[in-house]
This record gives sequence, C-alpha cells and structure tokens, in this order.
Amino acid sequence: MKTITMGVAGGTGSGKTTVARRILERVGFDRVAYVPHDAYYRDVSDLPPAERGQLNFDHPDSLDNDLLIVHLQELQAGRAVEIPVYDFKTHSRVAETRHVDPQPVILVEGILIFADKRLRDLMNVKIFVDTDADIRLIRRLQRDISERGRSAESVINQYLRTVRPMHLEFAEPSKRYADVIIPEGGFNEVAIEMVAARLRALIEEAKE
Repeated sequence: MKTITMGVAGGTGSGKTTVARRILERVGFDRVAYVPHDAYYRDVSDLPPAERGQLNFDHPDSLDNDLLIVHLQELQAGRAVEIPVYDFKTHSRVAETRHVDPQPVILVEGILIFADKRLRDLMNVKIFVDTDADIRLIRRLQRDISERGRSAESVINQYLRTVRPMHLEFAEPSKRYADVIIPEGGFNEVAIEMVAARLRALIEEAKE
C-alpha cells in the first residue's frame, strides 16, 4: 500500500495539535503514524541550565530535521522507528524513545515543518492551521505555565525575544506552501471532517 504523508503546521498555540488529534480520531489511530516535530528538538543537556534558557528554540536550526527525515523515509518504506522523547522542562532528550509502527497515513505536526523544503517534498498533503496572534499567545501562556513549569514573565519574554520574530520570519511565510488553510484551529469541525474524509478516501484508493 502506498503511504500518504500529511503535514499539519501553524504558529504556536494555533490549535494544530488539536487538529492533528481530531484527524487521528476520525481516520483511526490504527491507520495513522503520528510524528510530532517537537520530539526532534536537539539535546542541549550538556549546557548549563542558565544557557539553555537563552537559546533560540524557535529557529529551524534548533530541530534535528535530518533525523526526522530519516524516520519519515523509514515509515514510508514500511519500517518501524523509535522517535525521541523530549523533556521541555530540562531542554533535553530522555533515555526512552517512542515506538512508531508504519501505517497507511503518516501525520507530521509542527510549527516549522513547512520551512524545510526537504520535509515538504516528503508530504502528499500540507495543512496550515491559522489562528489570530492574540489567541495563540494566550494559549501559549496557559500551556507553558501549567504543563512546562514556566513563569508568566519568562513565557512573555521568550515570546517577544524569539517566538514572535521567528514566527514572522519562518512560520507565517511557510503558509504559502499549504494545500489547505484551516482557520480557527480545532474549532473548525467542517474543515477537519473534510480533511479526514479525503484521507479516508485516499486510503481506500491506495488499497486498489
């Protein structure tokens, strides 16, 4: 069976993870290999904690796209992979990995996946989740404070120092590569169902 590789991109807090999850639910967890770009942040555990906090994690160079490309090619060839598990509190990879089996659909999700032509060339379908900047900032604040142990001040400082500039330089321009743009993120049930229906149809076509 031919593998279908879908990319779901969008700015921080846009709702792309929610969109990816809704697609997974509708298409079937047993038919989709989920690969988050966030898992491929480079390990900087060799740096002192103070230095780690000053790194620009919103630049494409902070992610190990070479490894992600290898893993996508392996999944497309029908072979399982062990993807990294990243600890955002310590900015390091943990010893464990996550086993991902090949499936009819590979779903790659991340802010910067369309910024690298090598990644785009591996995708059959590219979706960009488009949400207003003020909503994205509020969601980012809520997530980083509750899930990653950050202070509101540190989240705002990082947003102004790197998140917003890198979004404008890399994430926003990459929207032009999308085949489909979904406004309002995970709340756009009509768009999500249309994408899921198209994926289900492609899976059936690939069986023939």
